[in-house]
Formats: sequence, structure tokens, C-alpha cells
Amino acid sequence: MSQQAFFFDGTRCSGCKTCMFACKDAYDLDVGTAYRRVYEYTGGDTVRADDGTFSTTCFSYNVTVACNHCDDPVCVRVCPTEAMHKDEETGLVSVDERRCIGCGYCHLSCPYSAPRVDRDKGHSVKCDGCAPRVAAGEKPVCVEACPARALDFGPAEEMAKRGERAAVAPLPDPAATVPNLFIKPPADARPAESKDGAVANLLEVGFRATDKEIME
Repeated sequence: MSQQAFFFDGTRCSGCKTCMFACKDAYDLDVGTAYRRVYEYTGGDTVRADDGTFSTTCFSYNVTVACNHCDDPVCVRVCPTEAMHKDEETGLVSVDERRCIGCGYCHLSCPYSAPRVDRDKGHSVKCDGCAPRVAAGEKPVCVEACPARALDFGPAEEMAKRGERAAVAPLPDPAATVPNLFIKPPADARPAESKDGAVANLLEVGFRATDKEIME
């Protein structure tokens, strides 16, 4: 099996967040933990002219992101115990709970804020691409739950035929880690690291302080 990847069709996503909640339900995640997040990226202004008419540059679109199982995962590079590792067969990145010491280096280094330290469990947690489901020939829970079929999952070379490599705001430059997330951008999409807009639902997606600086 080759490197696996997610595909996101931004022209179909309504922002319903079914993908996020299906994942939370499947893995019994608490209120403060989410392996997949849906960012609401908005910007622009509405201006009233002297003649009383209005013009607008407002835009808004959604981007759903989990772990991107990057070709060059920085979380794997910084992990001092090699608990964070990339599967040689599927390319999926996961945590060896027995080796993880909960230092949080993976969380601090990931530009997508995918790994999180669960202090109650004492180790990092993250999306593993639903590895057991993939091994059984099924797709991840989030993909199967999407009512608009805006998500898909499969070999990276196949997903790459359907979109570009995660290069839309509010995401960072994909060159940093080479994420295995391919996106068909919505009509109003801004390029990665654009300052044209901002994430409108910061509290919902659970940003740390530096995330706001990266994503805004």
C-alpha cells in the first residue's frame, strides 16, 4: 500500500462539521479534544458609498483539517522517544502510547496543531487516519460521514489528481512538511498564509496562542 492522503473539495463543503463530530463520537473524545477541525475563514468589508449604495468584498469558506500524515512530519523529527512514527507501508503517522512521555514537542512543532497532549492519559493523541479501518479496506470515519461527499481518502497519487497540495488559507505553506492533504479550493479561496482574512471560530477549533499568529 502506498502513501495515503486526504482530499477535500472546498466547493462542496457547507461547514456542517459532521466530519468533526463523527470522529469525536467514534473515538469517544472529550469536549476539549478533536482530531479533525473545521476552520471558518472569513474576510472583507462592506462599504456604503455617498449615493447610498453598498459594495462588498466579503468572503467566507470552510477548510476541514486533521493530521495530514506529511511526507516530512516535523512531529516525528522532534519526538525524543520515537513514539511519534510514520508507518512505512501506508505513510500514516501515529503515536506509540507506550513510548510517549507527554512532553508536547509534537504539539508545539506541528504547523497544523494535529497532535495534542492528553494530560489525563499522560501521552499525545492525534488522528491516525483510522489506520485499523484502512487496513480493513475501509475509509476513515470522517470521510464516510460527510453528507456532501466533500472528503475522500486514498493513495496520494490518486488524491493529487483531484486538487492541489493544501495551499489555501488559513493553512501554512505546504513546503514546510509536505502534507498529504489535497484540496479543490472554493471560489473565494485565498492562498496559504494569506492575511486577507482570519479564522472566525478560534474558540471552537481550540487554538493555542501561537496558532492564532500562524493562521491569522
